[in-house]
Amino acid sequence: MFRILATFALISAFLQVAPLANAATDEQQNSAQPANAVIEWNRTLLAIVRTSGAQPATIHSTRNFAILHAAIYDAVNSIEPKFSPYFARLPDVPRNASKIAAADEAAHDVLVFLYPAFQASLDMELEQDLALLPDNERKAQGIAVGQAVAGQLLAARSADGANVTPPPYVPGTQPGDYQLTPPNFAPADFTQWPQVTPFALERADEFRPGPPPALTSALYTEVFNEVKSLGFIDSTTRTAEQPRSASSGTATFRTSGTRSHRLPRCIIISTLSAARVSLHC
Repeated sequence: MFRILATFALISAFLQVAPLANAATDEQQNSAQPANAVIEWNRTLLAIVRTSGAQPATIHSTRNFAILHAAIYDAVNSIEPKFSPYFARLPDVPRNASKIAAADEAAHDVLVFLYPAFQASLDMELEQDLALLPDNERKAQGIAVGQAVAGQLLAARSADGANVTPPPYVPGTQPGDYQLTPPNFAPADFTQWPQVTPFALERADEFRPGPPPALTSALYTEVFNEVKSLGFIDSTTRTAEQPRSASSGTATFRTSGTRSHRLPRCIIISTLSAARVSLHC
């Protein structure tokens, strides 16, 4: 799901670059706007989440990036509706409203709601951005659009399940059940995430793969024997290339309430030292 959220945020940001570039051109005669609003506010959010303690420990930052970029997208698209709206639908939006002001206001309002401790700096950033635009009706209309879009989107995501207390993960006791991993045996995080309302999918399990093969099945036995054969220190079936490719790659494991149920042909490759084991998939 994290990939879906990150991909959505990037797609939304990409869709906004061209419209806002045009908006900057349209308003350039009376504006000193130095940068694309999408890039600017994305950098602001990056700075926030990199600040120690700023991001709630139980809420993944990709959710907030998705909300930010969805708000910017809908704000600009409401004024110049070239694409289908993501969520917000506003009636009678002036087509001459400032798209830059709408993007700035929507981004600001989202981030202030999500990170209230940063309101002072976010208010200052918005004030500086809006000061670069002509103080006219177009600007006021754009601000109103941004406020309305942010309000609608934040209200829609307020009960998406991200803010619930994550349920504890208790490892099972049966063969094949996931166990906490060394060296720290850290508890599972984001265990509530399978129930969070998706941003792009109809439901969280829409494309979820099926369960792994049964431990007593022929397929499980086949793959287990393959791993064992290739993983022996003195394996006669492992090629010279496999240890090199395994050592050059990395594998990241994360317990986030979901796990891949597909059993790929992963091979554990031991090098000359029994203590050095790499995972190659």
